Amino acid sequence: MIQRVTVPGLFPPPTYSHASVVEAGTRLAFLAGAVPLDAEGKLVGEGDAVRQAEQVVANLTEQLRAVGSDLEHVLSTEVYVVGTRPAELSAVWDVVEASGLGTGPHSSTLLGVSCLGYTGQLVEITATAVVPGEVGP
Repeated sequence: MIQRVTVPGLFPPPTYSHASVVEAGTRLAFLAGAVPLDAEGKLVGEGDAVRQAEQVVANLTEQLRAVGSDLEHVLSTEVYVVGTRPAELSAVWDVVEASGLGTGPHSSTLLGVSCLGYTGQLVEITATAVVPGEVGP
């Protein structure tokens, strides 16, 4: 159902693929950015990008579950981290990789940004995923 491609003529990515291809007729879910808020809307992990990344992955998992998918079926992500140093971004990527999102591996872009939508927010992840099962009429 998902063909993950690492392009031989490009530098080999460490833990992601260059592209994911899905056959026609597959249902796709395009998920809004998962953010580090709990069910009551409170920021989790203030000042701690790693803790926020853990909450973001947990919230992303819930978003996927709600549409009938899971981390294994994620095709691509965009991971946003407030920060300018590669070490800050790498710490968040370690959480992403350990979560199961690195399985496949999926296609991803890791970005350092100056700010995100909620006060104190340091991490956000958007995703596109396959929704396994029969395609409806």
